[in-house]
Amino acid sequence: MFSRLLLGSIVHLFGLELKRAKSYTGRWRPSRLAVIITAMRLLLTGLPGIGKTTVIRATLGNLRDLRCAGFYTEEKRHAGQRIGFRIVTLDGREGTLSSIDRGKAPSVGRYTVHIEEFERIALPVIDPETTPADLYVVDEIGKMELLSRRFRDKLVDLLARPVNLLATIAKKGKGFIEQIKGRNDIELIDVTRDNRDRLPEQIAARFLKELTHL
Repeated sequence: MFSRLLLGSIVHLFGLELKRAKSYTGRWRPSRLAVIITAMRLLLTGLPGIGKTTVIRATLGNLRDLRCAGFYTEEKRHAGQRIGFRIVTLDGREGTLSSIDRGKAPSVGRYTVHIEEFERIALPVIDPETTPADLYVVDEIGKMELLSRRFRDKLVDLLARPVNLLATIAKKGKGFIEQIKGRNDIELIDVTRDNRDRLPEQIAARFLKELTHL
């Protein structure tokens, strides 16, 4: 009886979720319990230009009381023409993710991807060891970013931890993109013209509820 009360107190104190452990036969063992720390992982997807980054930034505007860390990407334009993409961290650092520089590798389409600069700026802000946060933001999990093996490894490590994550991910893609979408610990949200104006408030409310329920 005492052990049950103690376990219940731990669950209440740390916001843990109890799930029954499965045996190797696949049957539930009612007498065994596994304590699993819950975390919310929301991944936004949608067609290019639909407004995923806009939703991310608007959501962050509603989460000013939380410690948020990570990065987002935005277009670089000159004379009305897109000339590449920049990466911007939530603490204000900027760098070049890609630029039009024909003939140089690695590249995605007509854009040369600056992997070392991307890694230098992005990786530290999604590392819980160096940058503790209530919520991590990754915009985006796409072809350019995934040219970095270190980024892929860091993302896998992040998802292995009980951290909250708000990210964007390419609508199309095989391999790693497909693997991430197929995980059972993430929720995929399709951004459309119909819901994109409502999503920032809805997503922010969900994270605030998750992070202030203790």
